[in-house]
Amino acid sequence: MQFSHSDAIWQVFPELAAGVLHAEGIHAAADVEEAVASFSAIAEARLAEAQESEFPEIQAWRRGFSRMGLKPTQYRCASEALLRRFRQERTLPRLHPLIDLCNSISLAFAIPVAVFDAGKIAGDLQVRHATGHETYLTFGGESEHPEQDEVIFADDEGRAHARRWTNRQSGLSAVRETTASVLIVAEALHAGAGEDTGRLIATLADALASRWPVTAATATLTRASPRFEFHV
Repeated sequence: MQFSHSDAIWQVFPELAAGVLHAEGIHAAADVEEAVASFSAIAEARLAEAQESEFPEIQAWRRGFSRMGLKPTQYRCASEALLRRFRQERTLPRLHPLIDLCNSISLAFAIPVAVFDAGKIAGDLQVRHATGHETYLTFGGESEHPEQDEVIFADDEGRAHARRWTNRQSGLSAVRETTASVLIVAEALHAGAGEDTGRLIATLADALASRWPVTAATATLTRASPRFEFHV
């Protein structure tokens, strides 16, 4: 299997940097509370200095959403939505150890982190513009069609695993208790995005290895090296 961004995405967003990770052997019994608390503390300290809307990582995604023709305060990237909720409630709901860990790392880095059940992806997965014919399954079980030219994560069967790029994932490939194989993608547009996404993925790989019996395959994607091969 392969993960990539389309040439058209790189043309419109040449500043994009993405870190990717694939791991097998995930289960729902891992204890991540200490790590979640540590990463959450980083976010809390940063939020004490400024609101998330002032972070350069978030500002870059807001500009990116505007470039896609979306109102940034209506459609927020995943990390902004998490930081906003965390600032208001000082905690996030516990969903699954891997999701809890990735959400806390997303808070600490202010970078969107998408976690997919790789077993639910048909063929390759690409971030590209929608044709308007793809299908998207909501968490409520309803089927939608992304708008034409909307940026989505699409597999070879035309199923959208995320809408509006880093805004909303699909219920189809959400991590559940039965999930064993995962693809994790972190994307950023700010100055220094390449270094930061690389650090994020390295941090995540270390955290995974200390809590699950996994050896993760990782890569940092750029326009010059845009593809990640992995096996499920």
